[in-house]
Amino acid sequence: MKRLAVIGMGARIRFLLDELDKFNADLNLVAAVDPNEEHIRAIWNADKLANVEFYPDVDTMLDVAAPDAVMIGTTCNLHTEYAKKVLARNLPLFLEKPVSITMDQALDLYQAAQTSTSEVVVSFPLRLSRLWHMAKDVIDSGVLGDVENVQAVNNVPFYGSNYYHGWMRNDALTGGLWLQKTTHDFDYLTHLIGKVPERIVAVESKNIFTGDMPAGLYCLDCPKQDTCPESQRNLFYMQDIIPDLREAENWWDGRWQCSFAVDTGNHDSATAILQYADGSHMTYTQNFYARRSAAKRGGRFIGYKGTMEFDFYSNEVVVSHHHSPRTDRLHLDLEGGGHAGGDTELLHDFLAIIHKTGHSRATLIDGVTSAQLCLLARESCRTNGFVTYHPPAAILTTQ
Repeated sequence: MKRLAVIGMGARIRFLLDELDKFNADLNLVAAVDPNEEHIRAIWNADKLANVEFYPDVDTMLDVAAPDAVMIGTTCNLHTEYAKKVLARNLPLFLEKPVSITMDQALDLYQAAQTSTSEVVVSFPLRLSRLWHMAKDVIDSGVLGDVENVQAVNNVPFYGSNYYHGWMRNDALTGGLWLQKTTHDFDYLTHLIGKVPERIVAVESKNIFTGDMPAGLYCLDCPKQDTCPESQRNLFYMQDIIPDLREAENWWDGRWQCSFAVDTGNHDSATAILQYADGSHMTYTQNFYARRSAAKRGGRFIGYKGTMEFDFYSNEVVVSHHHSPRTDRLHLDLEGGGHAGGDTELLHDFLAIIHKTGHSRATLIDGVTSAQLCLLARESCRTNGFVTYHPPAAILTTQ
């Protein structure tokens, strides 16, 4: 039986651990590092935690527990630090995104990987989802011709509130929404078209989730909670976005912070333009106050021969042929699985690495590349101009 250790047992990692059980794999959770042990034992599967030892720090856990593989699900600012420790032990690693939240971290992580035999699965489920594969098949078939223009979008629906109500509103922990959210999209889009941009320009705004409510205010303590459309009560009562008010208690321990307070972080809308060496380009926009049927995540890929459009919310790929009166509509019948089946594929690869039967399809260099692109978009917003992408190896050779 292989021994699994976890660093940071947040909601995402707990979900993935439950998904791992479905594989009936030869893998046993034996060790963890998390400062909230008491809380985790109170809210999660007692049987699964019965034989799990919590350790005070990562080095002690790696020394004493001697795991065969590690999963990291801490706050984002700690991903690089702990990943480097695991890479130094040459252990199989499942690493949550973003892999880094600063350029220095990204370059440090890349360097650490050069001297490690660890194989890493980065938590990029969209690039392994069934719909993504359907879209990739269309592009690779040549029916569009060369993709010259991409118009990508992520209009985040009800769960966009997460980025303003809980710890993810703290830019110091997440790096901001370019890294927290766009890292998924830049990864699957880059992998779809098969090339990395030469330069990026971006803008962002924060015009909705801002205000003059006092810092530290919680929804349950607010005199406006009965009328505020973003309180947990009214996302349930007024908007029916949360189907059951009890569900809100599972988010941020039922204590949501005010999204209109002076201490909220994160932009609430942003757009980037990415240009490639051949002159082709992509626009990408993300928005965090869309709701209901306005939700959209996907893109339009345009070549001379045709246009393909897909949307993760509709589970459809539509191909319009430019030189004939023909439109192909491909629908995917999904039967569950997180992120349109992508989470299952990530865990399949992680188990294959542990048991030496396969390899990662979402590698550490993929994670570093995506983080770099997100950091460049963030930098462009700061400098109001184009910034140039350089692969990490090129940057390090000039330092």
